[in-house]
Amino acid sequence: MQLETLDWIIIGTYFVVVIAIGIGFGRVSGKDTNQFFLGGRNMPWWLLGFSMVATTFSTDTPNLVTDIVRQNGVAGNWIWWAFLVGGMVTVFWYAKLWRRSEVKTDIEFYEVRYSGKSAAFLRGFRALYLGLLFNVMVMAAVSLAAIKIGGVILGLSPLQCILWAMAATGLFSSIGGFRSVIFTDFILFGMAMIGAVAAAYFAINHEMIGSLGALLEHPNLEGKLSFVPEIERTADGALTEQSLNAWVTLMIIPLLVQWWSVWYPGAEPGGGGYVAQRMLAAKNEKHATGAVLFFNFAHYGLRPWPWILVALASLVVFPTLDSIQVAFPHIDPELVGHDLAYPAMLTFVPTGWLGLVIASLIAAYMSTISTQTNGGSFYIVNDFYKRFVKPDATEKQLVLAGRISTILMMVVAGWLALQLRSAMDTFQILMQVGAGTGLIFLLRWYWWRINAFSEIAAMISSFAIAVAFKVFDFDLAWWQELVTGVALTTVVWVVVTFISPATDKGVLEAFYRKVRPGGPGWTRVRNQIPETLPESDPLVPQLTSLIMGIASVYGFLFGIGRLIYGDILVGVALVVMASILGYILVARESSHQG
Repeated sequence: MQLETLDWIIIGTYFVVVIAIGIGFGRVSGKDTNQFFLGGRNMPWWLLGFSMVATTFSTDTPNLVTDIVRQNGVAGNWIWWAFLVGGMVTVFWYAKLWRRSEVKTDIEFYEVRYSGKSAAFLRGFRALYLGLLFNVMVMAAVSLAAIKIGGVILGLSPLQCILWAMAATGLFSSIGGFRSVIFTDFILFGMAMIGAVAAAYFAINHEMIGSLGALLEHPNLEGKLSFVPEIERTADGALTEQSLNAWVTLMIIPLLVQWWSVWYPGAEPGGGGYVAQRMLAAKNEKHATGAVLFFNFAHYGLRPWPWILVALASLVVFPTLDSIQVAFPHIDPELVGHDLAYPAMLTFVPTGWLGLVIASLIAAYMSTISTQTNGGSFYIVNDFYKRFVKPDATEKQLVLAGRISTILMMVVAGWLALQLRSAMDTFQILMQVGAGTGLIFLLRWYWWRINAFSEIAAMISSFAIAVAFKVFDFDLAWWQELVTGVALTTVVWVVVTFISPATDKGVLEAFYRKVRPGGPGWTRVRNQIPETLPESDPLVPQLTSLIMGIASVYGFLFGIGRLIYGDILVGVALVVMASILGYILVARESSHQG
C-alpha cells in the first residue's frame, strides 16, 4: 500500500505532538521517582480512567477480537467480556483499599501486608517476574500486532517494524515518565477511537458488502452474530457436542471460573499492574474508585463494536486464511492467522483517513508499550534495585535506572515479538500461567491468615502446571487445562497457608489500621487492637453496587449491539436501563464518599 502526502503529514503531526509532550514533562518527571512513576500522586479520576482505557486500546486488541469473532462469532468475546465482573469487584471492593495502602507499587504491597524474609523474597522475585517476564510478554504480544499491521499496510519486514516502533516509543517513555504517559493517553484514546470507528465505516462500505444491512444478512456470517453461543440440539433434544463445548468454553468457564481465578495483565483480580499504578497515583480514594469505574464502562461497554464490525466484514472480504495469503503473498505464511484479517481490512481505507487510522494504531501501540515499560521499570527500580541492590541510591540515580531499564525491556520485548505467531496463542499462554492465583489476590485483603508463603506456593505451582501442559500432551481442551490448573494451584496454596507460619502480629495490626478492610476475615486481628478505629466499609452495599455496575455496563454493550443489528426497541430499552443504573450508581458512590 502506498501512503500519500496527506497520510504522512497526519502521521508526522502525531509524532511531533507526542514527543513534544514527553519533552515538556521530562523536567518535572525527572525530579524523583514519585514524579517519574506516579505523577506526584495528584492525578484526577477522568485522566487516569482515560489512561487505563488507552492502555488496553493496544494494537493487538483489535487483532485478537478479529481472531475470536472469525473463529467463534461475536459470542466468542465472552472470553474477555467476563473479566468485567472482576473489574467491577476492583471498583467497589479494592480501589479504596489500594489508595489507603499508600504503597508506590503493587509489589511493595508484599512488605506492607506480609513479614519476614519470605515477604522480602516475594517482593524481589515478583518485581523481576512481573517487571521482566510478564511485562515483556505483553509488550511482545502488542509488538507482534505491530509487525502484522506494518507488514500488511506498509510492506515492512518484521525487523523493520520492531526497530521503528521500539525506537519511537522508547524515546517517548524514557523521557517523560508517568505524567507524560497519562496526558498523552488522553489524546491517544480519542485518536484510537476515531480510527477504530473509521476503520469500521470503510469496512462496511467495501464494494463486496455495501451497507450494514447487507453485511448482517450475508451468508458468511451465519451463526456468527449471536451474543451467546448458538444452541443446537440432537434429534432426542440433547445439546450437540459442539454446542455444549461452545457454552462451556465461551460462557460457563469465563463467567464462573476465569474472572476470579486467573491473573491476567490488566484484569488482575482485585487490581494490579497498570490499574493499581493508576489507583495509587489518584488524588484520593474517590478519584481512585472513579477512575476504575470509568475504565470498565469504556473498556467493556463502549469500545468493542467497531472492532467486531471490522471482524465480521473480514469474513466477507477474506473468508479463509488462504484468501488472506493470496491477497498478501509477501507475508510470511507462518504469520498468516485470523488475527491478520484486521490489518488486511485496513488496506481499503482511503487516503487521508488511512493516515489517521495508522496514526491511531501507532497511538494505541505507544500507549500500551509506554505504560508497560513505565510500570515494569518501576518494579525493577523500586522493588528490586532500591530495595536489594542499592538502598542508598539518590532519586536521580533511581530515575536514571528507570530510564535504562525501560530501554532494556523494549529490546527484549522486540526480540521476543519476532518469535511469536498468534495473538490468541499469546493470550492463552498468559491465562494459563496465571491460572489459580487470582483467588489469593482477592482474599489477601480480607483474610488475615494468608501469608507470603501462600503467594509463593501459588506462583510456583501455577507456573509449573502451565509448563507441564506445554511440555506433555495430556489431550485436554484449553478450558480443561485452565480448570485443572486453577484447582491444583488452589489446593496447593490453601494447604501451604495453614501449615506455614502466620504473618507477624505487628505487621497485621499495622496493615489493618491503615487499610481497614471489612468483613469477618480480620475479626481476630481487629479485636486485639486496643484503640477505636474508623469503621470499615460494609460489604453488602458494595455488593449491590457491584451488581448494578455489571448490569449497567453489559446493558450498554448489548444495547449498542441491538441498535447495530436494527433491533431499535430492545436496543433503546437496554441503553436507557443502563443509563439509569449508571446514574444511580454514580450518585450513590458520590454520596458515600462525600
